[in-house]
Amino acid sequence: MKNYIVSELTKTRDLFERILTDENLQKNIEIIANVCVQSLQRGNKIMFCGNGGSAADSQHLAAELVSKLSYDRPALNAIALTVDTSALTAIGNDYGYVYSFSRQVQAIGNDGDILIGISTSGRSKNVVEAMKSAKAKKIITVGFLGREGRDIGEISDYQINIPSDETPKIQEGHIACGHIICALIEDHFFGKCRQ
Repeated sequence: MKNYIVSELTKTRDLFERILTDENLQKNIEIIANVCVQSLQRGNKIMFCGNGGSAADSQHLAAELVSKLSYDRPALNAIALTVDTSALTAIGNDYGYVYSFSRQVQAIGNDGDILIGISTSGRSKNVVEAMKSAKAKKIITVGFLGREGRDIGEISDYQINIPSDETPKIQEGHIACGHIICALIEDHFFGKCRQ
């Protein structure tokens, strides 16, 4: 058991060492944070979607913006499309699970909003459909993905590619990058800038 624990922690350390030397990934974090700031400044919102652990990450990151990340401040406009069980089950029942997020994007998404689709495989069909619906409404699309962006990467305006092929490690990278983006957004609006 101890060997497994050490092995997993070592893989996490190695992943973050790769992230620390990936200047392109770091630049994308900065770009995405700035795009989110510009959207919020215009009165738009940030939407998140994903399945399973990525659904939990969607809710987690939306909550960091709506509530707070590091300090008390006014709420920021964000929503996870993973939380409305009535909408999710109605859409799944009436149209199919593949449209669980895209119908919500069609309903509440506006030109200039941001949609962050989180998928470790880059192939989640309902996230792909959400991205397509977002494109049709001139919503900016961001993919939180693994090493290979795959289907979602091909249609994302911006992407974070975590340099791993293992789902748990990709998720660890997603939440770290998501926290940094939320912190940069928070600091831009409320002035407690980190150096």
